[in-house]
Amino acid sequence: MAVEYDGGVVIGADSRTTTGAYIANRVTDKLTPIHDRIFCCRSGSAADTQAIADVVTYQLGFHSIELDEPPLVETAANLFKASCYRYREELTAGILVAGWDRRKGGQVYSVPIGGMLVRQPVSVGGSGSTYIYGFMDANYKPAMSKDQCLELTAAALSLAMERDGSSGGVIRLASISEEGVERRVILGNQLSKFSTH
Repeated sequence: MAVEYDGGVVIGADSRTTTGAYIANRVTDKLTPIHDRIFCCRSGSAADTQAIADVVTYQLGFHSIELDEPPLVETAANLFKASCYRYREELTAGILVAGWDRRKGGQVYSVPIGGMLVRQPVSVGGSGSTYIYGFMDANYKPAMSKDQCLELTAAALSLAMERDGSSGGVIRLASISEEGVERRVILGNQLSKFSTH
């Protein structure tokens, strides 16, 4: 999931990769750097999303060299959209693109399966997202601070991980702003608990 705040964005994900009911990797890093201040959050087929992220990282790096300046977050999102739409019949890839640039500040873009592109102040994706739409509706408020966004993201991910069998492990968070990228990890034994079981 990703949330915009005044001056940047917070992006977060769990760390579980599954193959059916089998947990293939419990410490996956689903927050993938695309450029200095642009990350994507991957859901769907790990192979598909890794391949698309590699392609977009290459294209965006080349674009940045040609312009001789850092790329725009919107440009990265459009590159993801182009690949996801072009190969929509072959790919299972849901991508959230989040980052900061000088033109528009912090931005969050959603590229769901099929290759649509939409900018949103907050966006959730992946199998655990279906469990937290109500939580997000109740707790997200416009103009939240960076710390509030970090708290909201951690709480929402904890709830999704508690309810969804395909989500779990640790929470990886990143806040992206003009100052750069701050990353942190919340271990499984430090997660918020929502149920009494």
